[in-house]
Amino acid sequence: MRRRSRTPAPPLAQRDGIDPVRVRLPADPEGAWATVGDHLMSRFEGAIGAERVAAMLREGRFVGAEGVLRGTEAYQAGTQVWFHRDFAPETPVPFEVGVVHRDERIVIADKPHFLATTPRGRHITETALARLRRDLALPTLQPAHRLDRLTAGLALFVVRPEDRGAYQGLFSGRRVRKEYEAVAAYDPGVALPVTVRSRIVKERGVMAAREEAGEPNAESRIELLERRGGLGRYRLLPATGRTHQLRVHMNGLGLPILNDPLYPAVLPEPAPDDFGAPLQLRAAVLEFTDPVDGRPHRFESELRLAHWPDAQPPAPQTADQ
Repeated sequence: MRRRSRTPAPPLAQRDGIDPVRVRLPADPEGAWATVGDHLMSRFEGAIGAERVAAMLREGRFVGAEGVLRGTEAYQAGTQVWFHRDFAPETPVPFEVGVVHRDERIVIADKPHFLATTPRGRHITETALARLRRDLALPTLQPAHRLDRLTAGLALFVVRPEDRGAYQGLFSGRRVRKEYEAVAAYDPGVALPVTVRSRIVKERGVMAAREEAGEPNAESRIELLERRGGLGRYRLLPATGRTHQLRVHMNGLGLPILNDPLYPAVLPEPAPDDFGAPLQLRAAVLEFTDPVDGRPHRFESELRLAHWPDAQPPAPQTADQ
């Protein structure tokens, strides 16, 4: 059996909690690149720009296993190259990332609204992962799952790379009980509790997911916890984890979550520094059996939704509920 080659440790430290980019120089049977610099210029001319690539080479920003690369080195397929990309300025999210639990294997974070879980798109340094790596001095921290940027609440991060697969397996194997809380309109005509099953499709490049006919791939249980005038506080229990699942299912019941910018209609994107209307959805509970030591865990978010700030945590469900 052939062993998988291990990726070498990067010679560059993280910057702002972000790992360096790693590039492996590809085979070049036609001899298109005489030097490392020729390849880097060809590869990144479109994304970074030829002048910026040249400047990064002059500044010693590209590094190989043996040290700084100036670009004049002879091209050799398989060579590993690391560098840090230039980060575009990001609007700081003015809310702290809480830590509900921390031990030698996991960190349970209480992520605020508007903060992405992991670097993606235009959100790189202003993410829960980058902040936690910096603030907790845990450079190898990795997420076991992802929470939507607009959703607040509990997210599980893994401290040691060798443990990540075990905790990711909890989520892919549906062995984590996840409980969410939402605020939406109250409608006496909607019979609750109800279990919603549907087929949800999310296309790349399209902001909103949609339901369509076919074999269901998403299941959520919706319960009304409390009513105040025209608003209700709901407990949402997803059995599956499709993108925007709870938001889609609540909207399908005619109860779109308060301040949802996508459902029932896609609204114009607010200004980057507009944090005034958070989506009224939070991941309130994570419950699972630890895959490493077998201990049962139940964690509760300490955050509260703005439209129900004094809500008491709902009682845990029993087997017959």
